[in-house]
Amino acid sequence: MQLSQRVLGTEYSPIRKFRPLVLEAEARGIRALHLNIGQPDIETPRPFFDAVNAYKNRVIGYAPSDGVADFVQAMIHYYKGLGVALDHNDLLTTYGGSEALQIAFSCMLDEGDEVLVPEPYYPNYNTFVRMAGGVIRGIPTRAEDGYRFATREQIEPHITPRTRALLVANPGNPTGVVLTPEERQTLIDIAREHDIFLISDEVYRELVYDGEPISTMLQHTGADENIVVIDSVSKRFSATGTRVGALISRNGELMHNAMKLCQGRLSVATLDQVGAAALFESLGSDYYEKLRAEYHRRRDAVVSALREIPGAQFDVPEGAFYMMVRLPVDDTESLQRFLLEEFSDHGETVMFAPGSGFYADPDEGRQEIRIAYVSNCDQLRRSVELLKLGVAAYQKKMGIPAQVNAVPLACAC
Repeated sequence: MQLSQRVLGTEYSPIRKFRPLVLEAEARGIRALHLNIGQPDIETPRPFFDAVNAYKNRVIGYAPSDGVADFVQAMIHYYKGLGVALDHNDLLTTYGGSEALQIAFSCMLDEGDEVLVPEPYYPNYNTFVRMAGGVIRGIPTRAEDGYRFATREQIEPHITPRTRALLVANPGNPTGVVLTPEERQTLIDIAREHDIFLISDEVYRELVYDGEPISTMLQHTGADENIVVIDSVSKRFSATGTRVGALISRNGELMHNAMKLCQGRLSVATLDQVGAAALFESLGSDYYEKLRAEYHRRRDAVVSALREIPGAQFDVPEGAFYMMVRLPVDDTESLQRFLLEEFSDHGETVMFAPGSGFYADPDEGRQEIRIAYVSNCDQLRRSVELLKLGVAAYQKKMGIPAQVNAVPLACAC
């Protein structure tokens, strides 16, 4: 039997692929603290459960393919609060942001078409693009420049006749970069002038820490045909298991054809949409302020702890709940295996996401890791302490000279 070259050429997620080693460590009595996955420990707000418990229908039937009416209206009302007027035809409910991306790429890409993505980037972008027949072309960034990418000089040399879309995350996963209004406008101008889509992954929209206003690409005018926004309830409401998201665009042709795929998969889970609608309807600015303040504390806790690792290099993230860190080791995948197979301190070890999977070229990022600072501050401090101890033990084993001091990047202040 023969499998497709698309799936055979697709890599496992660097965020999840070490789970078998975690299970083996647990079988030996070792507890692994997780810095690898964006699974917050904050409780999902009560309105979700109340709405599901209050559901009175005796049959849980198919939802409409474009979404339960209450959820669609709740999303439209939410965007109205951002100054964005949407029609129900501008929004399709999806199985999280992941399906929204899959549908978008399926509508945009033919075999060999290209999507430009600033790197490092969320690894599953590569899976989604590849399964739609496309290819990711990375836009290089530099940690020393804070991973910023939104200039013509960085982007336009990579545009080819096969380029169909420019994909960005704002705030960024894994870098925590938050785009300025001027940078967003530059991206929109490039997309319009080159007649390509600008896909803006905005699932971390509320999580910005340095005074930036909450923003969306949809607030900009003049490029309605180009802009596509990806949204999700997962992270803002700490409801990652609620697989409810949205594909949003004023491009009528795109949305008309995307509906074909939505009908093909029938519908998103009915009860999840009912609960998600209640979250948008019940929670407002006070909730978001408290959420942002909590993740700000967590960011500061992990940054402070990282400064105690000699030789660690990083930039302080502006948003989301991720950051990239360069460690004084030869290969962070090798380090991760060592931490799970050979290292422990008081019965504990730590897990992260190795950096090479966040680049188009797997030879890049081999000294980097992505950290998700989604657990409470005490656990984050302990996790980074384990990382510090593990790096020192790994350096000793591999004969790597130990560093004396942390080496902050330009913005790591």
